[in-house]
Amino acid sequence: MNPFLIIILLALGGSFASSVKIINQGDEALVETLGRYNGKKLTPGLNFTTPFIDKVSYKQTVRERVLDVPAQQCITRDNVSISVDAVVYWRIVDMEKAYYKVENLRSAMVNLVLTQIRAEMGKLELDETFTARSEINEILLRELDISTDPWGVKVTRVELRDIVPSKAVQDSMELQMAAERRKRASILTSEGERESAVNSAKGQAEAEVLAAEARQKAAILNAEAEQKAIVLKAQAERQEKVLRAQATSEAMQVIAKTLKADPRAQDALQFLLAQNYLEMGLKIGASDSSKVMFMDPRSIPATIEGMKSIVGDIDLSETAD
Repeated sequence: MNPFLIIILLALGGSFASSVKIINQGDEALVETLGRYNGKKLTPGLNFTTPFIDKVSYKQTVRERVLDVPAQQCITRDNVSISVDAVVYWRIVDMEKAYYKVENLRSAMVNLVLTQIRAEMGKLELDETFTARSEINEILLRELDISTDPWGVKVTRVELRDIVPSKAVQDSMELQMAAERRKRASILTSEGERESAVNSAKGQAEAEVLAAEARQKAAILNAEAEQKAIVLKAQAERQEKVLRAQATSEAMQVIAKTLKADPRAQDALQFLLAQNYLEMGLKIGASDSSKVMFMDPRSIPATIEGMKSIVGDIDLSETAD
């Protein structure tokens, strides 16, 4: 075989092989024709280009990527030096702009993010940088998305990772936090003591009220008991008097009937009355709480005669009845 023919065949085979381009899923490629981009783009799968005329100028993924922004020194509004780094999530939405509108897309994005972080941190005081982290992320996302739109890039998320003040500021913050903790501990201690005193005072007051109520109820019950006792005693005395009166009346009636039936019983009755009279005097004289009673012995017969007259009157009245 002619060697020249073999060389031609090999050249044609190599050209054909170089014209076959396989693009992986998630990637895209730009093709320039004789050094000029005419809008030809290679999509995932098997693609063919013209040998010696077409050239793949740029191949990149269109999946979401992570841009690690290195830490940088920023000055807050209250002139405090802090170190800030961030993470940016982004993806290419227009391959043509990403390649032809900016020379080095990744480096351009890093510098843009650093500039935006420095500008936003300069608007805030040190305390606000720790409390307004989510607000700063939203502002950075909005500003970066607008700034990278001409480059065919879509920024999907921005997260500030670390905000580290200088060593002197950290020492001052630690002292401030320690003082704040001591202040809070003192406040909590005083509030606890106050609540304890209030609870003790309330408990003592409630105990005194309960004791007073108990004493009042006891006094009322005692008064009611004494009142009932007095009423019952009065009723018993009244009933006793009634019974005595009834017994006396019945006894007088019995005596009157006896005297009426037997005149000799009158002398016996007179003797018993005189004897009881004398015994009554002896009892009165023997009592410790009684006074000494002086009685003339000569008046005893006169007393007996008087009692006889009383018995005689009873006899007469009963006889009249």
